[in-house]
Amino acid sequence: MPTRTVPTKPKQSIAAAPVQTQKSIAPKPPKQVAKKREEDDATEMGDGADEYSQPRALTKPPDQLQLTEAELKEEFTRILTANNPHAPQNIVRYSFKERAYKPVSAVDQLAVHFSLDGNMLHKDSDEARRQRARMGVTEESTPSEAAAAEPAEKDSEGKPESPAAGDGGAEAEETQRHKKERKLTNQFNFSERASQTFNNPLRERASQTEPPPRETFSATANQWEIYDAYAEELHKQEKLKEKQKAPAPKKDEDTPSRRRLPTTESQSDDISKVAKSSKIMERMVNQNTFDDITQDFKYFEDVSDEFRDHDGTLLPLWKFQYEKAKRLAVTALCWSPKYKDLFAVGLGSYDFVKQGRGMLLLYSLKNPSFPEHAFDTDSGIMCLDVHAEHPYLVAVGFYDGNVAIYNLKAAATQPSFTSSAKSGKHTDPVWQVRWQKDDGDKNLNFFSVSSDGRVVSWTLVKNELVHADVIRLSAEGSPGHGAEGYPLQANGCGTSFDFHGQIDYLFLVGTEEGKVHKCSKAYSSRFLDTFNAHSLSVDSVRWNPFHPKVFITCSSDWTVKIWEHNVKSPVFVFDLNAAVGDVVWAPYSSTVFAAVTTDGKEKKGQETQRGPEVEVAKMDRLLSLVREPEK
Repeated sequence: MPTRTVPTKPKQSIAAAPVQTQKSIAPKPPKQVAKKREEDDATEMGDGADEYSQPRALTKPPDQLQLTEAELKEEFTRILTANNPHAPQNIVRYSFKERAYKPVSAVDQLAVHFSLDGNMLHKDSDEARRQRARMGVTEESTPSEAAAAEPAEKDSEGKPESPAAGDGGAEAEETQRHKKERKLTNQFNFSERASQTFNNPLRERASQTEPPPRETFSATANQWEIYDAYAEELHKQEKLKEKQKAPAPKKDEDTPSRRRLPTTESQSDDISKVAKSSKIMERMVNQNTFDDITQDFKYFEDVSDEFRDHDGTLLPLWKFQYEKAKRLAVTALCWSPKYKDLFAVGLGSYDFVKQGRGMLLLYSLKNPSFPEHAFDTDSGIMCLDVHAEHPYLVAVGFYDGNVAIYNLKAAATQPSFTSSAKSGKHTDPVWQVRWQKDDGDKNLNFFSVSSDGRVVSWTLVKNELVHADVIRLSAEGSPGHGAEGYPLQANGCGTSFDFHGQIDYLFLVGTEEGKVHKCSKAYSSRFLDTFNAHSLSVDSVRWNPFHPKVFITCSSDWTVKIWEHNVKSPVFVFDLNAAVGDVVWAPYSSTVFAAVTTDGKEKKGQETQRGPEVEVAKMDRLLSLVREPEK
């Protein structure tokens, strides 16, 4: 159908979908029609047939690559995608819900190369007629309509053109007949309308207020000023408590009673409101005080080590002490597996005749002058362990045979879980506790070993500790008979144990008799193997964290031995000239370990033993390391 453009009003955008159009073709004269037909016939007969019938010669460029038949048949697959190569792939947007930046997964791949908004509409549409009426424009015929109407007017006047003879006249009549036929209107009249509105004006409102008053304050804070502030605050609280405990005066019958204003909490100073700020300030002061020690802890290297063969040096750094923990011995120490600057200390007494109280302290390297947490205990602490996944839970073993769990998140000073005689406590001191993986019901559990010969598993079920005996240690040899002839049962005394890092059910137990038992959680009445390790009590046993077959032991017989759990004889033996209290593998190397002895360190002014006898003894110890053990 014919289309035409109608002028539009300003600030309006009107567009119409494209519509197919038909052109009016004027009839050609008969001579032109005949000539055109002859040209078409000549084309159909194939005037250039000789050109296409000749054989074609294959022309190759001189620099064409020569390929084999297999290379020509090789297929190369190319996958074409509709993704925009210039679209960014690392867009992130801030999520106010999760309060974090999140990557945008859906990236728009559409690329617009050309965009044009049309403002044409169909002339027969209602919108076009209304627009022509508003503008006062009359309908005008298009050139094609005028050309089609011209022959009809000539026929009406009685002056028709002479028809051409032959096929040319018939073709002209057919063309004339098609022109006179009425054209069908477009049944799919699409239209698009658009309008523009005025933008709302922007309005800005501002107000100016007086700025709040400011004052610059600066002061120095050191340990004695902090102490004086605490002492002054404590004095105020004691005065307030004395006033509250004082009896109220009696009312006089003759004088009316006076009303007393109630005291509110806001009137009394509460130091707990500034506890967190004071703690941060205290850490800052300590870090400034011990800055040199902190730098040595991270980056210290002794240049003189290059001139020593195998002897190294130990540099003491921090010294942790607590006023309330005086006259108590350090019996246990454990680092937090999650917070690398936090460690727990157990305090008690190794004087088993005079046993008293104990303490549990937690220190941080950020504040060496005061513990982060402090708990008083009725019995001395002999061992402790910090949970790996829940570092706020600390398992503790006491001298009286009890075990307990302290929760550092709780504000209470007493343990959250404690064993008792009813719940299966040990009858002798607990020498070691160790957290284990959660059981099948996702309950927390840990193990303990004691001098009563029991290895016990403790499980936290609801609000109580449930115990289960894993194995009972027994001493070799006949213990004899009682007064009535009944045989007596001799139990072994467990001193230490350690679980295998890769095999969950396998663990080692050291005893006071100097033996090391290889045990399994599945068997409670027998040992998998027994090693005659030492002549005195086994103070510690540790699996190697890297090699699954090697473990190390230390004893009061002055020796440290390295074993392979499939061989009954030790692989290495080290004599340290004093009772060895503990030994541990290095976390970064499979061949490095550290041990502590009971003789401590050399004091200033202490004379070391010298002479030929000492040197002979040293050589004998070296020879004993390379000699084969006597059968």
